[in-house]
Amino acid sequence: MAVELPEGYELWSDMGHDPFEDIVGPFYLKPQADGTHKSAFISEAKHSNMGGMLHGGLLMTFADYALFAIARNYLSETGGVTLSFTSEFIAAGPIGALIEAEGEISKVTGSMIFIRGKIFSGERTIMTFSGIIKKIRAR
Repeated sequence: MAVELPEGYELWSDMGHDPFEDIVGPFYLKPQADGTHKSAFISEAKHSNMGGMLHGGLLMTFADYALFAIARNYLSETGGVTLSFTSEFIAAGPIGALIEAEGEISKVTGSMIFIRGKIFSGERTIMTFSGIIKKIRAR
């Protein structure tokens, strides 16, 4: 049985493309009522490690994408860069499944956004993460 994205998810294309994420993804986002965005992808064999589960590097890449999706409404057209990132692996992630990420913004300053979130599949938390995005100002 093929896994499909739930309704409402779309590619993040209004700010251009990220060549690395285009290769490892595709990753999708969906707006939430609180102003953040949920992220998702369908895990495939190309996302696995030698043990047949989701590769840790992929999960960290997806978490970095999710940081920006969660904070999307606080970023201008100039975007931002990851200033700090931490992650904790909780459980192995399955192949052939819907993998999602959601989170919250804990603080916004003039130049930084502080975020925390989790990656999960169904009811199983796979990874938790937090990070700081440095907003890039227009020149």
